[in-house]
Amino acid sequence: MNTSTRRKKRVDQLIRSVFLVATLLSASFIIIIVIFIVIKGITPFITNNDGLGVVNVWTFLTGTVWLKGTAFQSNLYSIGFIILNTLYIAFLTLLLSLPVGVLTALFIAKIAPKKLAEFLRTIVELLASIPSIVYGLFGIGIILTFVYNLSSVFGIQSKGGNSVLATVLVLALMTLPTITAISEVAIRSVRKDIEEGSLALGATRTQTNFKVVLTSAKSGIFAAAILGIGRSLGEATAVSLVAGNAKSGPNLGLFDITTTLTSTMLQGLKETTGVDYDIRFSVGIVLMIVILITNFILNAVKKRVGNVNVK
Repeated sequence: MNTSTRRKKRVDQLIRSVFLVATLLSASFIIIIVIFIVIKGITPFITNNDGLGVVNVWTFLTGTVWLKGTAFQSNLYSIGFIILNTLYIAFLTLLLSLPVGVLTALFIAKIAPKKLAEFLRTIVELLASIPSIVYGLFGIGIILTFVYNLSSVFGIQSKGGNSVLATVLVLALMTLPTITAISEVAIRSVRKDIEEGSLALGATRTQTNFKVVLTSAKSGIFAAAILGIGRSLGEATAVSLVAGNAKSGPNLGLFDITTTLTSTMLQGLKETTGVDYDIRFSVGIVLMIVILITNFILNAVKKRVGNVNVK
């Protein structure tokens, strides 16, 4: 083995070692975070909580009232209705943002002139980089007023606009750039010969876009939906500003105030000790489980719909 070959081999081994260290470091952070949350989260269920008693796991997971009594004077926490609220809001958000995001992506990738497409692509990237607190402030200033006026039109009383609808609109705005960007990449990845074959067989450009291009890109579009719903499930700050933070439920009316797992966690992180603080980590455990189950189900569905058969 000559000197040049040995040097290349050492460089290759060094790069492999760097990659391995980076991977282990990333994995260790995730493991440490999970362990910390689990340890803090199970505390309310295995300790006396400073004389308040052990929190009942079944009541916690299935109840319809967040806290019976006053904080620091009760251990009757329940998040059953909050789990339903969270999934309901995530579903409505996806129902609103996915069609708009996919159609926007289709327009940018296949219909818009090149300069306009580049401009719109830049706008989408800028929207994706806006902090969640800014979306929350926009929700307070614009969306709450819109929802409040809309509820007045229908003769429904609304708590200043804080509602399920306001939460869904804010989350839809937040997830739209992600869905649009990933869907556009998937659409642009569709092979040109598939489109040309469709056009050659007499299909119009619109028919080709909807029946061939979107069908061919459905796996990538579904991946965009998964990331979008993940953003909906994990958002806290913007949701807390517009949801209304209901203490009981479930809250399924569009103009009803609501709450989610993330906003519930955020509200209680004002102290550093006590059951009212530790229980937020318990909510975090449930949130992680909900996200894992949701992603598992969506990925299973994605595998079923991901096979492209264009005829």
